[in-house]
Amino acid sequence: MQYEILLYFIIFLYGTVFGSFLNVLIYRLPLKENIATEHSHCMTCGEKIQWYDLIPLVSYIILGGKCRHCKAKISPQYPIIEATNGIMYVIVFLVHGFNLVSILMCFAFSIFLVISVIDWRTFEIPFSLNVAIGVLGVISGFMLVCLFIGRAIKGIDAFGGGDIKLMAFAGLFLGWKCIILAFLIGCILGAVIHSIRMKVTNAEHVLAFGPYLCAGLTIAMLFGTNIINCYLSLMG
Repeated sequence: MQYEILLYFIIFLYGTVFGSFLNVLIYRLPLKENIATEHSHCMTCGEKIQWYDLIPLVSYIILGGKCRHCKAKISPQYPIIEATNGIMYVIVFLVHGFNLVSILMCFAFSIFLVISVIDWRTFEIPFSLNVAIGVLGVISGFMLVCLFIGRAIKGIDAFGGGDIKLMAFAGLFLGWKCIILAFLIGCILGAVIHSIRMKVTNAEHVLAFGPYLCAGLTIAMLFGTNIINCYLSLMG
């Protein structure tokens, strides 16, 4: 029990550290600033921020939410994003366990968080973030193809009544074309990921198909029309 608590605490720390980077993305991407080479600086006085003032959550508390140099107030967005990202990382691992799928979901949530804040502020979504989501989708798709093959060989029935109801109701929202795409993506994701889980973590053969279908639904909802149009253009 103590080991698990420590492990989740470490995951939270990783989440806050990555959350600190998310704040950089939120501020710099809309301004087209370099996110890799430019040093962190105060948004008011422009003074370079030293490493000891960049510790997630801790530095904000120690500094009282103010710049060390000009004493200007630091936006509470910084600790909020860091804490939110850390908490969500813990929740993802609590729900889905310690596996590669959880890692991908954490990255996906972080991207969604950045998109949400930037879009809220600027009414625009940076194209680079859409590309990042696409890369995660490609990685997930590759994993799930392997899983699909593994499950096909084992002949395991994974599609239950609840899954059918989920797809039926979701189809009312997405339409028949996107629901078919979502189902195919869900099958690929479920096959690859669960096969890896069975090999790596000795997970049971019984597959909870819902999360993979939800992932397929999300992808179809966001990119379904473009994917279908691209496919039809290739076929034509």
